[in-house]
Amino acid sequence: MRRVVVLASRNAGKLTEMQRILREHAPDVDVLGLEDLEDYPEPAETEPTFEGNALIKARAAVAATGLPSLADDSGLCVDALNGMPGVLSARWSGGRPGDGGDRDRANNELLLAQLADVPAERRGAAFRCAVAFVHPGTEGGLREHVAHGVMPGSIIGEPRGSGGFGYDVVFVAEGHHQTSAELPAEEKDAISHRGMALRAIAPTVAEALTGR
Repeated sequence: MRRVVVLASRNAGKLTEMQRILREHAPDVDVLGLEDLEDYPEPAETEPTFEGNALIKARAAVAATGLPSLADDSGLCVDALNGMPGVLSARWSGGRPGDGGDRDRANNELLLAQLADVPAERRGAAFRCAVAFVHPGTEGGLREHVAHGVMPGSIIGEPRGSGGFGYDVVFVAEGHHQTSAELPAEEKDAISHRGMALRAIAPTVAEALTGR
């Protein structure tokens, strides 16, 4: 019997990543994205933290579908920008989260312009992620779980690579020479902030959906 979990995202890259990682723990669980749902009312992300926004999205998905739901909120925190863009990462250049590649390009162009005069040794940054899993409890009410992940690294001077999404093309993880957009998917999963958080929460998702 196959089980279903909703990933409260329209980002195809995130959906593929979640399916790939969850498959290791629960191969009989199907992951649905928001593009698979009709007339889904997306909530405003009003919290100042990644965890708060992840919980908003996961709770809304459960309320709309009645299904166990996952949501992540993640972003790039740049030392020279006092931790920004942070929770504003997807909207840093003013675009909407649904704008796709055009939004990603605009965000990266703005970030590189803001760091144009910052030397390499001061371009430290980290990707941070919170993944929330919310599901109906056996005795009523909702049960909530949150896992976190951090990938430290730095920002390079120009985009490189064709994989990944978002700021992957300008971010080099600590101890690596390739950008996140140049790394093979399996290697990126092993070190990424989202991969870390998803691996931490995947056993909880598998247990809740399959009982093992």
